[in-house]
Amino acid sequence: MRILLVEDHLPLADSVAQALKGVGLTVDLLHDGVAADLALASEQYALAVLDVGLPRLDGFQVLARLRDRGQHLPVLMLTARSDVKDRVHGLNLGADDYLAKPFELSELEARVKAMLRRTLLGGERQQRCGPLVYEVDSRRFTLAEQMLNLTSREQAVLEALIARPGRVMSKEQLAGQVFGLDEQASADAIEIYVHRLRKKLGQEVAIVTFRGLGYLLEARNG
Repeated sequence: MRILLVEDHLPLADSVAQALKGVGLTVDLLHDGVAADLALASEQYALAVLDVGLPRLDGFQVLARLRDRGQHLPVLMLTARSDVKDRVHGLNLGADDYLAKPFELSELEARVKAMLRRTLLGGERQQRCGPLVYEVDSRRFTLAEQMLNLTSREQAVLEALIARPGRVMSKEQLAGQVFGLDEQASADAIEIYVHRLRKKLGQEVAIVTFRGLGYLLEARNG
């Protein structure tokens, strides 16, 4: 899954980014509000972690613009401000959660996982497609109770497909979940990852191609 992290304190930003990458997330890291606003308007994310005290546009302004565009992306706000009024203001603007600095990285990871579980999987800790099971907290896939060995890109594609049951995802949408801002996104590369996944999924779970539209994950009966 691809998330956006916006934090202008560089050492903290790097630490948080590494922690989130360590649990398998694709992280775009930005340091000011204008860049964040542009990225949120043009890129696809599963979640945003947004500092309040940003240069050029503060976190509240970025959040307000996001909601004014009608985007329902879950947002976790980071703040050094302890004033209850600031927290209430952020929540009223549409923030989904708040975390005050200083914080433990383990708490941030737990909050991010909980938000992804709530927003993408309706609060469920597991997502199933026939014998394929996705454990949200551990981000582990098993097929017929055997763990699937996936590369990070294969994992990202399969996560995107299983999180949207019954929905066709285009190659462009999948590429938006797989590649970060500092990488060259390639819709054609998605075909390669889908081909590899089909081999690993075998005969029990299919990634169905809808020509001109994209891919759909479905269980095969019998």
